[in-house]
Amino acid sequence: MNFQGKSFLKLLDFTSQEVAYLVDFAIHLKALKKNHIPHEYLKGQNIALLFEKSSTRTRAAFTVAVSDLGGHPEYLGANDIQLGKKESVVDTAKVLGSMFDGIEYRGFSQEAVEALAANSGVPVWNGLTDDWHPTQMIADFMTIKEIFGQLKGLTLVYLGDGRNNMANSLMVAGAKLGVNITIASTPSLQPDPKIVAAAQVVAEDTGAVITITDDPIAAVKPADIIYTDVWVSMGEEDKFEERINLLMSYQVNADLLAHVENPDFIFLHCLPAFHDTETQYGQKVAAQYGYTEMEVTDEVFQAPYAKQFQQAENRLHSIKAIMAATNGNLFCPEV
Repeated sequence: MNFQGKSFLKLLDFTSQEVAYLVDFAIHLKALKKNHIPHEYLKGQNIALLFEKSSTRTRAAFTVAVSDLGGHPEYLGANDIQLGKKESVVDTAKVLGSMFDGIEYRGFSQEAVEALAANSGVPVWNGLTDDWHPTQMIADFMTIKEIFGQLKGLTLVYLGDGRNNMANSLMVAGAKLGVNITIASTPSLQPDPKIVAAAQVVAEDTGAVITITDDPIAAVKPADIIYTDVWVSMGEEDKFEERINLLMSYQVNADLLAHVENPDFIFLHCLPAFHDTETQYGQKVAAQYGYTEMEVTDEVFQAPYAKQFQQAENRLHSIKAIMAATNGNLFCPEV
């Protein structure tokens, strides 16, 4: 297993054993953090945090992770960088790579993060693109393993927009880890067949089952984990009414969850969630469309089985594991 110097752009680039290692390493680093044991694997390093898209969890997690690992984080927002505007991605990569020891990128284009990795000469970590959200996956499956004690053989059911970066990433991550993944969405919002096929190739080796369906009730019956995400991603705000009409039958609510057969199931959400009207966004949707809850109801969001805040904290520990493994001169044993 050789992580050193490798970029973390999508989980298809890593073996099942490597993905499982990162989950376990994140759990280990969380224990070190809780017990106040130093783990400065990036001591003396400068890390650039590039954000074309705004963020709460990703920015906070990367910033604290770099600091905990002994490095210095430097935030560069949308108004600070010129990716593809006044300076090409390749030129930016060469400049930043000469000054920083690692680069995080959160933005729109997967091609941009791939170009950064190809031209910077330092590890690049994908904090989110329109296609993939790989750092979120390590946090998600870390959370699942903490709760269930295992991963292989569990069933995760995702309901909502099946074409977004979360659905893509969950299929691949689940396939890598032997977790059955069901994507339940209306036909027009189901995943790209090419990504489904790529996940199924991986699943053949691990025994995971990838299922695509438009039947939410049948989908949730065997679930151990119920997962949803916002119906409208950044940059798609003009599609609110369309998505509400298409996806309301996939809302995670008490009536739907009554069909889950495992009494010990959990609910996950990568956040932010539109479960009430306590935000300007929520108030706008309520005023314009009459809905006070969208992809998940507040009743579900506040329930004991809802583990989204444990999941959110785990963004920190999982990102720390990813950066330390790829840029921290660790000894990673063969497994």
